[in-house]
Order: sequence, then structure tokens, then C-alpha cells
Amino acid sequence: MKKLIFSLIGLVILTGCTNINNLSLSEVVSNSFANQNKLSNQFRTGYKYYLPRGLNIISQSDYNEKLNTDRYTYYLYVDIVSYYNKVDNEFQPVANAFYQEKIKQNNKYGYLQVRRVNDKYLVEIMYNYAKIEVIVKQNDLNNTIANAITILNSIQYNKNIIENVMGKNVLQNKETEINIFESKKTDSNIIHYKEIYGQYDDSQETHDSDLID
Repeated sequence: MKKLIFSLIGLVILTGCTNINNLSLSEVVSNSFANQNKLSNQFRTGYKYYLPRGLNIISQSDYNEKLNTDRYTYYLYVDIVSYYNKVDNEFQPVANAFYQEKIKQNNKYGYLQVRRVNDKYLVEIMYNYAKIEVIVKQNDLNNTIANAITILNSIQYNKNIIENVMGKNVLQNKETEINIFESKKTDSNIIHYKEIYGQYDDSQETHDSDLID
């Protein structure tokens, strides 16, 4: 009986992995939002969110967080200034993207953009006044996007705390600088590419450089 139970569990796990790997990126996005997670296991000043199993928190600085799996590092930025001001700008697509999609779910706006970085892919997802960036191999795109959407979609803001923080001008300098809808496309290495992956040739690619320090 125990063997049967473990076999069924293993079958479900394997089937789930196979399914997500066979989905298109658009299907991954829609399925990830359909499987909405209302749980929270991470609590911060002004917001809380759910961190999926397999991800760990490396560091936190203000509203920037560095997360990792056994293979990749995720950079999370939560923009409580945009939340406070209810900023909803239009996403502007770029010409050289491997994949990009505007997101609108539950009256919240955002986007998914994937661009090639040599033999890997820069995944950039903005939603629910927060943003995640991570560089991964192509065969890990689906799982990475699902993880990122799970995090962003689970963020719940505490309006009272955020109003109190903004009233104290804690984020005064960020108020005029940050726009999570805008891709600045400068040359600084936003997610510390050299730190993570070593030297690379960026002469043929334009990489994102906004938000995460």
C-alpha cells in the first residue's frame, strides 16, 4: 500500500514537471495566475508575500531582496512608492525581446519580458507594484517564470503601514527616481552579471539596468 502511495505521488510530481515544461510561455503565465496562492510566509515593513519551496533569501536591503535556488539568483524589488501613488503606466515593448507580454490581472498591470544574454535568458517580470529579474538557461524559463509570478502575485500590501512610512519620508529619494514600468537600457550590470556569471561580451546585446542595485 505504501509503495502504491509513493508511486502515485511520484507520478503526480513528474507529470506536473512535464506539463509545465511543455507549456508555452504565455500558458505558463496564465496557469501561474490561475493557481493563485493566498498564503504568506515572508513578512516585511508594509507588505508580505509567499516564497515558494526551493527558494531562499540571501539578503535584504530596504525594499530590495536577493533570493536564490540551487542554480539561480532572483532579484526582487518591491516599489511601495508606486503602490502609494497608484502608478499604472503603459508597458513599452522592445524590438529585440525573445518574448514579451503585457499582463493585466485583477485590475493590476505589469509585463513579462525575456531577452537573450549570450547563451542564457534575462527574465524580467513586473506585476503588483513589484519586479523580479533573474538570468537562467532556456530549459529553466518555465519554472523560473512560474516561481516569479507566484511571488509577485502573492504580495499583499498593508496600506496603513505604507502611508505611515511615506509620511515619514523614508523613501524621499526614491519617489522621483523609480518607475518599475520603465526599462532604462543603460550599461550598468543590473543583476551583477559579472558577479554571478563572470565576464561576458555585451557588444551584441542591450541589457536592462533599472531598479535593483
